[in-house]
Amino acid sequence: MTLPAIDPAQYENLLATKVDRYKADFAPFDLPEPAVFRSPPRHYRLRVEFRLWHHGDDIDYAMFDPETKKPILMTDFPVAHLTICRLMPRLRLALMASEVLRHRVFAIEFLATLSGELLVTLIYHRTLDEAWEAAARALAADLRIRIIGRSRGQKIVLDRDWVMESFELNGRSLGYKQLEGSFSQPNGEVNRQMLGWACAQVAPLAGDLLELYCGNGNFTVALAPYFGKVLATEVSKSSVQAAIYNLEANEIKNTVLVRMSSDEISAALTAGESFQRLKDVDLASYRFSTIFLDPPRAGLDPATLELARGFTHILYISCNPQTLRDNVAALHDTHHIAAAAAFDQFPYTHHLECGLLLRRR
Repeated sequence: MTLPAIDPAQYENLLATKVDRYKADFAPFDLPEPAVFRSPPRHYRLRVEFRLWHHGDDIDYAMFDPETKKPILMTDFPVAHLTICRLMPRLRLALMASEVLRHRVFAIEFLATLSGELLVTLIYHRTLDEAWEAAARALAADLRIRIIGRSRGQKIVLDRDWVMESFELNGRSLGYKQLEGSFSQPNGEVNRQMLGWACAQVAPLAGDLLELYCGNGNFTVALAPYFGKVLATEVSKSSVQAAIYNLEANEIKNTVLVRMSSDEISAALTAGESFQRLKDVDLASYRFSTIFLDPPRAGLDPATLELARGFTHILYISCNPQTLRDNVAALHDTHHIAAAAAFDQFPYTHHLECGLLLRRR
């Protein structure tokens, strides 16, 4: 496997191939015709990482070929969002011009937003000192960006270690704190389409919502107004902190967030097991009709599958069609597919994000 070739002229054909495979894989489960949500064919990634390749007096952005392990030097990266692409040449020249900033820098990470914010993390094989901080502050002011410096056991945040994403969705203005080093959706335009599709699926539903794997509240903020109450869970401490901030910033008042794993909340709801983190949550007061799932690539564990079986509606977003298919097969005796979607989060690759609404038979 080599790095994907970016050819916008081939975009529609490549997407059609992925969607056809999705439809064929789920044909045994009577998959409805999926709604297909396209990515911009260029400049769609909001998170990008590069190695910085030193040769002589030059520094170049580099990625490694997965097969040969050799560096591929690049002056541009059309996958990256325009704000990143426009910064790349200016930042490269600035690093080469500063002995302090270039010395033993070996990697760089970009985190951008649709709203125009940009955070750059410079990663070093040396301890960062006051001279580095002074030079980095000058660079941040000159390029009007935020900079973080990292080395082993060291993190220097010059301003803040997060960006604020904001966009319009169904007449609402949504805002999200996105932390450096934590997960956020890499394709901003497709993420907005995913949120819109998910909202359309739950709009006719009633009752309360249980959300597992809520991350920084990406879906929680969008979906909460459609339900009476929401109980959301997430295991990552940094994501929980971001989600709490995002719920407050978006004035979501009907949602309780607890830091629990999917198997823990499953044990609490199906077996009545007690957890200290639920001591202030009145589980008996919830009238759950819908469960929303956006799990890791491994899909759902047996306990969570059994929990989902008890819900009238299962809204499922998956980054792995194979584990999604396995989970749908396990639920097929109790639930049928009522709606389907395909989200092209990663153009020019074989990856396809899938969305399903399952309804109890």
